[in-house]
Amino acid sequence: MKSKKFKVFGLLAIALALVASTAPATSAKVAPAKAKSAVEAGGLKELIKLAKKEGQVNTIALPDYWANYGEVKKAFEAKYGIKVNSFDPEASSAEELVAVRTLKGQDRMPDVVDVGLQFAVQGAQEGLWAPYKVSTWKDIPNDAKEANGLWYSDYGGYIAIGYDANIVKTPPKSFADLLNPIYKNQVALNGDPTASNSAFLSVLATSVAAGGGVRGANNINFALEYWQKMKASGNFVPVAATPATVASGQTPILLDWDYLHAKYKDQGGRVDWKVVVPSDAVLGGFYAQAVVKNSPNPAAARLWQEFLYSDEGQNLWLKGGARPIRLDAMVKAKKHDKTAFASLPAVPKAAKPIFPSLQQQLLARALLTPAWPKL
Repeated sequence: MKSKKFKVFGLLAIALALVASTAPATSAKVAPAKAKSAVEAGGLKELIKLAKKEGQVNTIALPDYWANYGEVKKAFEAKYGIKVNSFDPEASSAEELVAVRTLKGQDRMPDVVDVGLQFAVQGAQEGLWAPYKVSTWKDIPNDAKEANGLWYSDYGGYIAIGYDANIVKTPPKSFADLLNPIYKNQVALNGDPTASNSAFLSVLATSVAAGGGVRGANNINFALEYWQKMKASGNFVPVAATPATVASGQTPILLDWDYLHAKYKDQGGRVDWKVVVPSDAVLGGFYAQAVVKNSPNPAAARLWQEFLYSDEGQNLWLKGGARPIRLDAMVKAKKHDKTAFASLPAVPKAAKPIFPSLQQQLLARALLTPAWPKL
């Protein structure tokens, strides 16, 4: 039974809460560049007002085909009347950090970034990000966000093998299959794994396959041995795969995120692109968002994040074949796009997905970066 002392404090707390609830709304408590939440900016309505006054938001490395960002950008502009400046859409995560550093203080400086987990952590360590917690913060798993709001996972998927069935007559079903001599001069990555997060995780996925699971995630040497064989056999094509290289037949097989393979299909009927999640390694991963510290449009930067993590923004990513970080919470609340959810790429039934930890990724990258150019 509670004591009278606790009853008194309870009544006092209720009284204070009533006073707070009836108090008139105030203007922005802090400047947008210092706001760590919409509440601190004076509420979402005030944040929208401030963002509209800025009139624009600078993004980087967001190609339209990537996780449905084309529709995301258009929806944001239509909803708020704020222009989305999409700079250098094909930039890698590493190049995003370079842009933040080199464009500091300039109008073209990115307001927000969408980067691989390692780069999100690196940017936080360098002091490049501003802490900000979106209104749906509680829906983001604790292990998918920095406690103070410096970065937070946004969407993810699985590394998959894509191939042009017009050229590749024997469909590969696993990473091990790709070492078969029949695939000579056919296998490519979508970038340099020492700079591109998706290419890096594609390589890490082959390590998981070659190492038989977690052992491979803990030791990137399995991947180095795998790619030595790939190069020695002549199967590896040392060209960063693009829709153009696929259309020309230069890279008929490539590794990329499952939700990104759609961009290789639109080739006017010249390409019959098929996608398979490998049976010997189901490696998943998430990208992360961050607000850039002292960026030129601080209110719009924060409103951009609010939009991305709203039900509308998350469903737009889902529509693009990506798995938004709030998906579990949205499914539970029945707020997800059912059609898009049913269309997600199939995962081998017997496989157990592996999501490499930050420590595993950092160790793998530290070993891969100096070794990859020497293979």
